[in-house]
Amino acid sequence: MITSGLLYVDKPAGMTSHDVVSVVRRAARSKRVGHAGTLDPFATGLLVLAVNSATRLLPYVVGEPKVYRAVIRFGFETDTDDRTGAVTREATPPAAELLAHPNAPTLRDAIASLTGRLAQVPPAFSAKHVNGERAYAMARRGEVVELPPVEVNVMRWEWLASTPDSLTVRITCGGGTYIRALARDLGRALGSAAHCESLRREASGAAHVDDAEPFERVEPGSIVDGRIALRSPLSALGAVAHEPLDAAGLAALRVGRRIPASVPGARGALLWHDAVVAIAERLADDWWQPRVVMLGDQDAT
Repeated sequence: MITSGLLYVDKPAGMTSHDVVSVVRRAARSKRVGHAGTLDPFATGLLVLAVNSATRLLPYVVGEPKVYRAVIRFGFETDTDDRTGAVTREATPPAAELLAHPNAPTLRDAIASLTGRLAQVPPAFSAKHVNGERAYAMARRGEVVELPPVEVNVMRWEWLASTPDSLTVRITCGGGTYIRALARDLGRALGSAAHCESLRREASGAAHVDDAEPFERVEPGSIVDGRIALRSPLSALGAVAHEPLDAAGLAALRVGRRIPASVPGARGALLWHDAVVAIAERLADDWWQPRVVMLGDQDAT
């Protein structure tokens, strides 16, 4: 039974990503659980987790592009830029006719101004560091938090539905993008005020929420006893070469020696019986130099 790999979980609202990690630790009966990107407590959807030795692969997991489904509510801003915060500013919502037509010039121009590489000011209630402290901790104490803009990449907005005071969109973006901040800034671009009413992550790289385990199925021991199967990390590692090892190659890996390369590529996943046991970088003379080695779990015995 594979006890090292990836797990996709459909996170419910009201839980932190760390809460989900704690539940998965009990399911795997292991403390070695990590995640490839957090979700806000009010958000739902895909959370990619790694269990046991697969946690060492998290820096190599391709988590972009990210795809979110969001409902943007117009009429007021909040201090968190989402529905959980206190109202900080009110404004008349855009005309219902504007929101009903995705190609309305004003709406089209506003969305265009928030597409591409942007300098985005993160929400005050965020995990950004300010003088060594998390911004949200300062904001909770009522302190004024002024965060500098950071560059983000918003690749696409897709109009899905609307009401007289809301817009439902699907946003494809790079890592580090705050959808809450996009909602806030869209309201301002339309001469109104807005916040993110709901947020759901649908995809992260090759991982999709349709393939995720419902959270309620992640019960104590459910990974250990096989009720929930872990996934191979291969699909989440992006364009890496796949180098199967023979017994001699595995022995060389165990003692830290380089491995002969038989397939092209700058980075390779070294495999033993289809399980990833190492990530290696190619040397100039057609050898693999292991950078991350995952031996000791049952997947390399």
